[in-house]
Formats: sequence, structure tokens, C-alpha cells
Amino acid sequence: MLANRLSQLLLDWYTGHMHDIHQRIVDVLLELEAEMRALDWWEVKKPPATALASQQPFCVDQLAFEQWLQWVFLPRMKAIIEAGQPLPTQSGIFVYAEECLRHHGSRAAHLLALIKRFDELVTLQATQKRH
Repeated sequence: MLANRLSQLLLDWYTGHMHDIHQRIVDVLLELEAEMRALDWWEVKKPPATALASQQPFCVDQLAFEQWLQWVFLPRMKAIIEAGQPLPTQSGIFVYAEECLRHHGSRAAHLLALIKRFDELVTLQATQKRH
């Protein structure tokens, strides 16, 4: 009886903790969009479908990094979340973002911090799921 109760408490904690990480990921994604808008990097006109269909990582052959964030990354994450699908188990966006946004200097600092946080939360979530 005590073992069953302990197991249920651990399961409740784990489920709540995973929900917290998931919510923090959602919050970071919303903050990413807000920061891009604050920086005036949010575009009104959508790139051509051919650019969005690029098979290169980050659509590097067709889009600027900021465009990729807006038109590919954020919509994909939104679709995954709305469909209740599992979020990625790994993310390595920060290193590329840092290189792409280097020329913006300190202006891009908060956006980079958010991208780094996204990578960290995805890693944390994947680690928690394995335990």
C-alpha cells in the first residue's frame, strides 16, 4: 500500500515536472516571437514557397536565419504543440544562431538567450523522459 502510494506520488511529481518543462518551452517560443517583433525583424510578406521548401538545414540556401525562425521554426513548433505531438528530443539551434546574428552585436543578445534557453529546455525534457 505504501509502495503504491509512493509510486503514485513520484508519477504525479514527474508528470507535473514534465508539464512544467513543456510549458516553459511554449513560453520561450512565445517570447522568441515577441522579441523578433520588438527588434522589428518580423516580416509581413511570406517568402516564396520554394524558399520555405528548401532541404538545407535552416533553409540556409534560401532564407536569412531570422526568416527561418519566423517562417519555418516557429510554425513547426506551433503545429507540434497544437497537435499534441512530442517535442523534439534535441536542439542545436543556438550555435548556428550565434554565428548568424553575430553582426547584430548586443542588439541580438536577448534573442540569442531565448534560443539558448530553448535548446536547454529541450535537452532537459529529453533527459527527464529517459528517467
